Amino acid sequence: MRLAKYLAHAGVASRRAAEGMIAAGRVRVDGVQVRDPARDVGEGDRVEVDGRVLGGAEARVVYALHKPVGVLSTARDTHGRPTVVDLVGEERRLYPVGRLDADSSGLILLTNDGELANRLTHPRYGVPKTYRARVGGGPVAPRALRALREGVQLEDGCTGPARVRRLRSDLLELTIREGRNRQIRRMCEAVGHPVLALERVRLGPVSLGDLKVGAHRRLSAAEVAELRGSGSGDPL
Repeated sequence: MRLAKYLAHAGVASRRAAEGMIAAGRVRVDGVQVRDPARDVGEGDRVEVDGRVLGGAEARVVYALHKPVGVLSTARDTHGRPTVVDLVGEERRLYPVGRLDADSSGLILLTNDGELANRLTHPRYGVPKTYRARVGGGPVAPRALRALREGVQLEDGCTGPARVRRLRSDLLELTIREGRNRQIRRMCEAVGHPVLALERVRLGPVSLGDLKVGAHRRLSAAEVAELRGSGSGDPL
């Protein structure tokens, strides 16, 4: 197995991040510093990252968490603020899949499977994400809905087409395939309806369902397999 893939399977980081760690000289194999992410390693090899010996590829897990407002979507915080990893309390080293703003709530996945995390967040795969946004600016008019569906011009370029439903006069459900910073908030602001509250309710085939705020559950093997197959072929 290639070294970068080995680190991803061991839950160290995504494969892309592992390649950066290797290039930075943070990885040793049998005591020798290795900078080639394509270096093959086997079961008998001693692999160290920052001086810590890896025990081989650990069992991979994926959790769904209902993130509360105010909790950070990071593995750790230097200021001691609560993070999504704190809420799961898993002994294995977990990483959040993508991010939700601190002032947003809803579904976020956590895993020690770097390859899966990369597949779910890389723009090439276009995994759909669905949000519910309570907005201001009065009732949402058909013109604003049409703009959101066709693409909104933002400072970092025009957004791709979104699926949009108006659930109430001030409540929208939006599905997008991109993952730009604070994208839903900026899209709604651009059409005159600033977001007052935002919740993610679906990521690929996994939905938030009736999971209570702050609660989590481990995904089944069938759900993980479905996640691995999600991407640009999924209908919006």
